[in-house]
Amino acid sequence: MVWTGSRRTVLVAAGLSLLAAACDSEDRDGGGGGGGGGGEDDVKRSPFTGGRTIGKKVLAVKIDNVQAARPHTGLDQADIVYIEEVEAGLSRILAVFASRLPATLGPVRSARESDLELLRQFDNPVLAYSGVQSKLQAMVDSAPLIPLPPGRLPEAYTRGSDRPAPHNLYLRPRSALSAPVAEDAGAPKDIGFRFGAAPDGGRRTRARSVRYQAARFDFAWSAERRRWLVSMDGRQARTTGGASLGASTVVVQYVDVRDSELGDSSGAVTPYTETVGSGRALVLRDGKEYEARWNRPSATGGTTFTDSKGKRLPFARGQVWVALAPEE
Repeated sequence: MVWTGSRRTVLVAAGLSLLAAACDSEDRDGGGGGGGGGGEDDVKRSPFTGGRTIGKKVLAVKIDNVQAARPHTGLDQADIVYIEEVEAGLSRILAVFASRLPATLGPVRSARESDLELLRQFDNPVLAYSGVQSKLQAMVDSAPLIPLPPGRLPEAYTRGSDRPAPHNLYLRPRSALSAPVAEDAGAPKDIGFRFGAAPDGGRRTRARSVRYQAARFDFAWSAERRRWLVSMDGRQARTTGGASLGASTVVVQYVDVRDSELGDSSGAVTPYTETVGSGRALVLRDGKEYEARWNRPSATGGTTFTDSKGKRLPFARGQVWVALAPEE
């Protein structure tokens, strides 16, 4: 068969188009479960998700998580979702955004002392929250972050009519990050995560539960969706748009949770979650569960996750959920 120059050109162009489409698909879905690596290591990727989309600024948002606050809006667009324990054994979420920004996000609630330590591993992020108690205000003002409550930028917030206050405060992320107050917000940086192909070993795992005194999270592996589907207090978690919440990687990070010296206005004890130090962890990816160790020697450093041999344990590319669970 004789190959003409024009035909070669058409075939090469078609091949390149298919390759580009595959890459675009990977970026949209976070890379699925496998994560990949090898020859793609020279491609600049997000340190939060391992994807090719990298934002210019980091936005952290404190999100309500009681029954009246669900379903959430925009949480499926987060790069990282942290689960924390708050008063009365309930849970609250700290979501980190950089790659994608939803039009609206929330509902937004008040920050806690633990958030300030957790966020020090990021580079001067914007922190959106509804407020803090007076005893915590001085700590927020001196923390290496840009505080953004409604009082500082009211035009970035809106109240919804679908549920009662205080569970109806929402943030407009683009408005928040484009404001002059957020001009010096830091860009995504290495916080210790690594992404790549699934390591050897691990246990086949269909589901993993994380329990707090008055809250429960379940993560069930979906081979079809290549995600750990999230349930909260026994019900599958969805967004207001109907999307199921799911993570490419789930980290159960066992931590010390002590009483904070800052109680709330009703006198309830506020838990303080220690995220500096070291301890055990479980890393869930690709339908398997891996034993791990976490280590964060200083507040300004990132958190690394290693296997039994001390080797970095790679995550699957895509959204990461980190459940900060009380040490058992």
